[in-house]
Amino acid sequence: MISIGREQKEQYTIVRLGNEKLDATISSDLKAYFVSLNNEGVKNIIFDMKAVKYSDSSGLSAILVGNRLCQEAVGTFVLCSLTDHVYKLVRISQLDTVLNIVPTVEEAIDLVLFTEIENQLRADSQEN
Repeated sequence: MISIGREQKEQYTIVRLGNEKLDATISSDLKAYFVSLNNEGVKNIIFDMKAVKYSDSSGLSAILVGNRLCQEAVGTFVLCSLTDHVYKLVRISQLDTVLNIVPTVEEAIDLVLFTEIENQLRADSQEN
């Protein structure tokens, strides 16, 4: 069974996975959760993986779904607090070149807010 914590803020949502294993047993539930957040209008997701000690390819697939949904909504998806094992898997899969990865939740928040400002400035300059 999947264990998810959610902290909703105005500009972003922090999703905390409580499971130690992000594998085929919960990956479809996580994908569905990301889809439901997207349907609610959430476009910036910070995925805190502090509790996750193990992931497999199905877990990475769920992460990529979250990333794609945020990109399609012109938002940002950020992974943070990765354990060494999970980070190595991400790096071996070369997803570190595709995903936003930072060490802490605080840095993830900064990244989301900075990107929101950049997007707003870009939108403003296109209007003028």
